[in-house]
Amino acid sequence: MSDPVLIDRTLLRTLPLPAHDGEVDKDARGRALIVGGCREMPGALLLSGVAALRAGAGKLQLATAARIAQALAMAIPETFVIGLAEDDVGAVAASAGAVLAERVAHCDALLIGPGLAAGDAAAALAVNLLKGADAVAVILDAAPLAGIARVEARLQTLTQPAILTPHAGEMASMMAIDRAEVLADPIAMATRAARRFNAIIVLKGSTTIVAAPDGRLFHYHGGGVGLATSGSGDTLAGLATGFAARGAEPLSAAVWAVFVHGEAGRRLGRRIGRVGFLAREILDEVPGVIGAIEA
Repeated sequence: MSDPVLIDRTLLRTLPLPAHDGEVDKDARGRALIVGGCREMPGALLLSGVAALRAGAGKLQLATAARIAQALAMAIPETFVIGLAEDDVGAVAASAGAVLAERVAHCDALLIGPGLAAGDAAAALAVNLLKGADAVAVILDAAPLAGIARVEARLQTLTQPAILTPHAGEMASMMAIDRAEVLADPIAMATRAARRFNAIIVLKGSTTIVAAPDGRLFHYHGGGVGLATSGSGDTLAGLATGFAARGAEPLSAAVWAVFVHGEAGRRLGRRIGRVGFLAREILDEVPGVIGAIEA
């Protein structure tokens, strides 16, 4: 196993984002579709959606439980919001995947997970959504990772690797091992998962590991402890979705998301404090971080 490559500005300049200059319109910057949220966690979808826009996606669609759809539409006026059928606990019903089939087929990046209630319904919803995701960049976060076995075979057949964004506990669940084993050797664990699921693994932690199915490895350390806060992971997943919607290859989208997320945290830690800044404050830092890299 080779040593991981450091994720820094030098690396990102070898993986440039698609150029959007001159007379490019919003369609050329890609369409992101994010499916998630429930009555208890509507904010997760808000954070992911705004992050996708901040990363440069041209169009954003959010699909969520019908009861919270209108509030999200008001909170993010730049998005198109689809209200989905709910089950008896207010979570998005598994059958909602069929309603979204046409939208999945016509989006550029699909994120499933932020704010979805954990359980069988989330896994079943992911199964339904991935049926039509042949030419789509797929990102899975949070609840669907617990039921990854349900979509493992489908991940092998996607035209490009999906991006999976587990923390150590979710990785342990995905690999059916103890969390301590993940923490003991996160590089080996991310490498194994990348090969098993044919996916880009973003194993989140104080040092984040990015592993590709072909064995390439990357690491990032330096965002600061302040990023260990509610909603931070939703923001990271949204950034990866936005970069993928713009046309970045999955590995590039993941690496850019990790660095931009971390650098935003570093800036906030310097300006606000080592801990105590909020996940939503990361969002305003994103365009400046991207601009500084591209300059």
